Order: sequence, then C-alpha cells, then structure tokens
Amino acid sequence: MKLLTLNCHAWLEDNQLEKIAHLAQAIKEKSYDVIALQEVNQSIKEQRITKTLTQDNYAIVLLQQLEKLGIADYSLVWDFSHFTSGKYEEGLAVLTKHPIIEEHSFFVSKGIDPGVWKTRKIVGAKIEYNGSPISFYSCHTGWWHDVEEPFRQQADFLFQQVNKKEPFFLLGDFNNNAFSTGEGYDYLMAHGLYDTYTLARNKDEGITVKGKITGWNNNKEDLRIDLILMSEPLPVISSKVIFNNANKPVVSDHFGVEVEVEA
Repeated sequence: MKLLTLNCHAWLEDNQLEKIAHLAQAIKEKSYDVIALQEVNQSIKEQRITKTLTQDNYAIVLLQQLEKLGIADYSLVWDFSHFTSGKYEEGLAVLTKHPIIEEHSFFVSKGIDPGVWKTRKIVGAKIEYNGSPISFYSCHTGWWHDVEEPFRQQADFLFQQVNKKEPFFLLGDFNNNAFSTGEGYDYLMAHGLYDTYTLARNKDEGITVKGKITGWNNNKEDLRIDLILMSEPLPVISSKVIFNNANKPVVSDHFGVEVEVEA
C-alpha cells in the first residue's frame, strides 16, 4: 500500500499551476493508494460545482490535471474547515483509488467558527482494501503550546472520534515537531499509535519543513511535523520525504511524505 501526505499551501504558492502539474505527475508515477492533503483551498467567490466544492478547489484542479495524464480512478473526499487569507475556504482532502465505504468529517478544535483560523477539522475516508475496511484521516492540527486551542485537547477529540475497532491511519500536518520531547508527538505515541517513519526499513532524515513558513514564523530548525501514523504495527517498507527538490520538485512550503506499507 502506497500513501502520501502533503500540506498543499494551496493557491498561496508562486507558479501554482506548474506545481500542481508536478504533483500530478508524481501521483501518476507513484500510483498512491491513498493521498491525504491539507490546506486544500478554494476561492470564496468562485462558482460552485457542487454544494460544497468550487471549480477552483485545489483538489478538483489536481484531479483535472490527472485526467489530462490519463489518470481518472481517484475519488475525492473534501470538507471546509475555516476561512483563510480573506478570500479562501480552507479544507482538507482524501483521494483514493479504492472503494469508499464511509466519509468522515469532524471538528477537533474547541471553536467551530469558520471565521477563526484556529478552527480545525479532520476529514477522512473508510475504504475497502484487500477486502477489509481501513480508515484514513487527513489531519491539520494546532500547536502544543497554543493557549486558545491546545494540541493536547485536539488530540483527545481526535481519539474520541476515530473508530478504534478497525485499523486506521492518521496522515497530515500535526504542527508538532517529532524531534521535540515531551510535547505533541510524544502525546500521540502515548496513545498507542505507530509511526511509519520509525518502523520503516528504508528511510531518509524525515525533514518536512526547513526554516520559516506560515505558522512557524520564527523557526530556525529542521522540523518533522508531517507524519503518517497507524493504529497497528504493520511492516513498513519505506518512508521518504518528497517534493523537497532531492525527491521531486518543491510544490509547497511543506515537503510531503510518502510511505509504502505491507497491508
């Protein structure tokens, strides 16, 4: 099973269409089973193609680019979390090539006002894979030390919502550095999760953010905040950072993470 997570920083990137083309080309080449995307934006004033989606939704444009490459087998789950930059609806997405049994969408922040940028929602999909159900959640959470929306509480809300009776994966931008001890990453691990990076037989340094980006304005460190976690200790063949110029061109202010799991 091949998985990808990426914080897209959608429509806030220079040369955005070119970067979407790079992403689509990688998806065609890698043939991921499930893709989790965060900061999947769409213009507030753009024409609606469904009740929730506009024609410039980043994931829709990505799917259109994939179709141009002859790839038309991905289904999309997307939902809106909060407004951003004064002109976008920011959401999260899951794309998958497998039959979707159930869609997931729920808040993990205390506040649910879409006008507040700290409002956080999780979006997911339960799929059928090799005859068994597995859920995949695209996550974009807050910071450990945030007084208004502390990560600990968001993680607690998340664990209350996931179906622990079936296997699940948490993929996304957790805004908690895995290299920092006693904070958000350790809190996740203490809840019985398994880090695909840690278990991978073949892996790189795992760095997904270098220097200052949105939300980490004073950062001077290399960060591993984009993670793929799982509820069961499945064998992991590889974990690699992608879209970092070493492994495919940069497409966002975050690098992505791709893993291959034996499932």
